[in-house]
Amino acid sequence: MACARVPLDEQQVTEAGPLGKQRTLPALHPDRKEERCFVPYKPPPEGYSPAEVEEFLEHAKFILEDLEWLLALPHDKFWCQVVFDESLQRCLDSYLHHAPRGLDLAVLPPSPAVADVQRGVHRAVFLTFLRMATHKESKENFFTPAVFGEIIYDNFLFDIPKILDLCVLFGKGNSQLLHKMIENIFTQQPSYYNDLDETVPTVLLVFDTVLDKCGHQCDGAAAMEPMKLNAHKQPTAMTMSQQELADIILYLCDSTTTIHAFQDIFPAACSSFQSHAFLSRLTSFYETAVPDLEKAVRKRNFDDKSLQENLWKRLSHSCRKMVEMAHLLLHHTCLQPILEGRENMQTFAEDLLQHFTSFLPEKRFLADYDEHFPIAEDISLLHQALPVIDETRTSYLLQGVESAWDCVGRQKPQSHLHSRASPSFSDNQRAEGGAAAASSGGFKPQEVPDLRGRREDPQGAEAMLDVPRKGNNGAVCPVSQAELESLLSCIRDLLPDLGEGFLMACLQEYNYSTELVINNILEDRLAPNLEKLDRAMPRPVKEELPVVLNNRSNVFDDDEFDVFRRDQVDMSRIWKGRRKGESAREILNDKQHIEEQRARYRAYETVVDEVIIEPGESAAYDLDDYDDEYDDTYDVNQVGANDLDGDSLLNRRPFTIPQVLRKGTKAEDEDEGDDDDEQENALQNNTNRDQFVQDPALLRERAEAKRAGMQQRKGIQPERPSKVVGRPKGQGQTLETFLDRRKKETNKNRVANHNRRSMADRKRNKGMIPS
Repeated sequence: MACARVPLDEQQVTEAGPLGKQRTLPALHPDRKEERCFVPYKPPPEGYSPAEVEEFLEHAKFILEDLEWLLALPHDKFWCQVVFDESLQRCLDSYLHHAPRGLDLAVLPPSPAVADVQRGVHRAVFLTFLRMATHKESKENFFTPAVFGEIIYDNFLFDIPKILDLCVLFGKGNSQLLHKMIENIFTQQPSYYNDLDETVPTVLLVFDTVLDKCGHQCDGAAAMEPMKLNAHKQPTAMTMSQQELADIILYLCDSTTTIHAFQDIFPAACSSFQSHAFLSRLTSFYETAVPDLEKAVRKRNFDDKSLQENLWKRLSHSCRKMVEMAHLLLHHTCLQPILEGRENMQTFAEDLLQHFTSFLPEKRFLADYDEHFPIAEDISLLHQALPVIDETRTSYLLQGVESAWDCVGRQKPQSHLHSRASPSFSDNQRAEGGAAAASSGGFKPQEVPDLRGRREDPQGAEAMLDVPRKGNNGAVCPVSQAELESLLSCIRDLLPDLGEGFLMACLQEYNYSTELVINNILEDRLAPNLEKLDRAMPRPVKEELPVVLNNRSNVFDDDEFDVFRRDQVDMSRIWKGRRKGESAREILNDKQHIEEQRARYRAYETVVDEVIIEPGESAAYDLDDYDDEYDDTYDVNQVGANDLDGDSLLNRRPFTIPQVLRKGTKAEDEDEGDDDDEQENALQNNTNRDQFVQDPALLRERAEAKRAGMQQRKGIQPERPSKVVGRPKGQGQTLETFLDRRKKETNKNRVANHNRRSMADRKRNKGMIPS
């Protein structure tokens, strides 16, 4: 073996030949391949026959042992086996073709041995493809990237159909690994992008094939081939055989699930799909074929009810995946560039609005799309990112969405709550998705089930945000009692035999729209939950609210404005705003409140220091009674007797006139320094000057020094002083003087003249002032 750090495509090996002679071969050579036969894969049996189960187990164990042996080979031996062993490629291709998909796992026999073996083969196949898509396993084992791309492309180790099958089989739980794996394949070999462009028209043929089998013919720009003149009329979904209908639905389910898985795992492919107008073809197919297939599955009589339920589940799953495909295409080609703030955001926003506008004729698709991915949220996002979006156009789009809900006869949810953190659902929902939603309840052919796979009931905070409003009639409704009575009267005028309870349930179901209620009752198209109700059902008895006025406790109880306890209230004392007939002057001149308080304060005017009590009047003053609250603590003490006299207090600290209040007298303290003498002289010279106001010139000097220091710290050059005076006349002027004079002449109108110069020039130019 050659030394390390050499690509495998450049390595040479020396080994013994058939005759025992040593020879040198490239590391990738057919003679280095091991002779081993890989058996093709067969799917698990659908029946419960022990012989079939045992045969599958033995067959699957052979495949599992061979793949584990292959994965254990060293790097060079592994690639020799992969490139030159055709039986290995047939084995891997057979697994991609026949392995059960997500919806097929429910029909497999519930045998633990079958499940374990199938799980082991599934894992081994995925690891094999993962190793085949890796061009560098370690620092010693690697390929030259360009040579690696040629090997996988020329030997058909990977192609677009294989990549599609890998996504649908291994996408659940391995989306990140698959994304890196497919991205590495397309990066090392860009020719796969051309193959993808050639594959998209073939994918579009799926829709044409289903339409043709259902008796529809594409016309206009969506038609891939012109209609033959001698073509006979094809059977419709209602007239074809049950087996053919089942094949069409299975074909549609497998195709939509595969395309959605590929777009979800490898978003870079969305641009290739959009270049072929995939979105418009998808919406047109949804609007044309889905109603016929729904009607066929719902109305036809099936001998096997389990087959009918399985077809309905797969059709629901297909519709769910088609709606999610449309969202993925819009998200990765229009919304994601806007969220990332790329250039030409206006162009991406225009494309998004154009796509939404193209949805307006497709009422059924538009309602289903808006249910899972509310268009109002996307438009709100556009307004936040680009405020220049035309509001008239967006309002027209939102009105079109409301019209689509009315056309399909469904009630739009009050609140759309959908996470925009990721363009698709979680990994667990990605594989099962609509199938789980469709199979959550029992299937009843007589009813009109909702195949769109409505979202589950909100939990937690979502449930709190979707609480309906309550009217004043006690019921949960957005209308008042009078409006509800008017709606009931309008319907009972046409349909008097229906009970008010039944009509109230119908109004609540159809968002209190009398037109929809009357139309659906006359055409017998009521919702399944309304069909079960008794049409003569009376109005439910309104529950009396508990009386809480007797139990309340309020500071305003029983006052003059307590309307809960008083039948009459003095309305003359209640007014809103300024009282009529009064002016502001009258209100200010009204001193009545002062007169009311005057008598109270007159009692404090007379102060009597000593009251002479005549004999016999002591009882009037309660002098004989003992007052137990009188404080006699200091009655026997001479308060202040031992305090110093006033002269003693002055001797301890002589009285001094504050310096501020001193006049021009001589200071008493002769020990003051020269500074005090200068201050005294200043005071004598300015005897009447208020020393609290400092000299403005001194303040300006301090401010100028402070400003100069700040400019020096910041490195700002001080402004050069203006030199407009210059030298005496006849001695010539410097350039600085000339420039300063011109600057003063130009800017003098900024200070005092205020455009006087410019207005004078204007008058002179018009000839008003002789020059």
